[in-house]
Amino acid sequence: MAMLKFDENKVPYIDLGKDYCVRLENDEFTDAKSKEKAARELRETPDVIAEALKELRAKLQEEKSLYVPIDDDSFLMKFLRPCKFYPSSAFALIQRYYRFKLKHPDACEELLPSTVQHVYDEDLLHFQPLRDQNGCRILVMQVGRKWKPSKVSLNDLFRAMQVALEAGMTEPRTQLNGAIVILDMDGLSLSQILQFTPRFAAMAVEWVQECTAIRLKAIHIVNNSYLFNMLFTIFKPFLSEKLRKRISFHGKDWKSLTSFVDPICLWPRYGGTLDAPEFEGRLVGELFALYQKEYEVANSYGYTKKV
Repeated sequence: MAMLKFDENKVPYIDLGKDYCVRLENDEFTDAKSKEKAARELRETPDVIAEALKELRAKLQEEKSLYVPIDDDSFLMKFLRPCKFYPSSAFALIQRYYRFKLKHPDACEELLPSTVQHVYDEDLLHFQPLRDQNGCRILVMQVGRKWKPSKVSLNDLFRAMQVALEAGMTEPRTQLNGAIVILDMDGLSLSQILQFTPRFAAMAVEWVQECTAIRLKAIHIVNNSYLFNMLFTIFKPFLSEKLRKRISFHGKDWKSLTSFVDPICLWPRYGGTLDAPEFEGRLVGELFALYQKEYEVANSYGYTKKV
């Protein structure tokens, strides 16, 4: 039976048994393979890092209405890595990220595990215990029959997704390798589709495309029926060509999905061979809740006035 535990360093994790677990990997990577990849793909070398940190700090010091921890290297690296250590790009990303929060308070204020635990209790979001063959975090969202809008509003579902990806954004290994999302649409109903509006679609796509500090490598949509086409029509006008190319539709064709994601990383219900036990989504929320103070600190950052 899966349960929350603490390791010898008092770091929490979800113990799944069979030597599998889910934990937040907040330590810097030190292995040669990751360092070589970081240098090759992100230009991440000691000299580039030092210069990028210096330039980004200088730019942030000039943004007087923005409160962020400019002396915290780990905070700055969170934005520099997805921008390949170009300070101007990282600065622009930080601006978009916090302007989005200011523009959409209903979706972003009090973005804490405690405010979205009810979403995780409904078993709607999971991290797979293994990363994919490229080192990407795998987030699974079940937004078909398991999602009951009377219990979980669309806005709260979006907020819970933000909490999950915020956790990934703090992981150096995810900053390097990125993340993929599997959207399981099994049992999607017309009443659920009616929850979506063009306004919501525009907001969600803006966040994914322009504001989140994570390298989103792919979105895999599975168990999608003809009804899903109606939902996708709402989102399609707002998608950039770059993001469209990263969306794949698989239906129930698991051979198609596993041509993108190594089956060893996926549960059998998605055509995989992963023998880790499945676990309740509430445990993911409870894991995040143990980082409540870190989320509260993160929520204190942002613009101090409208910009």
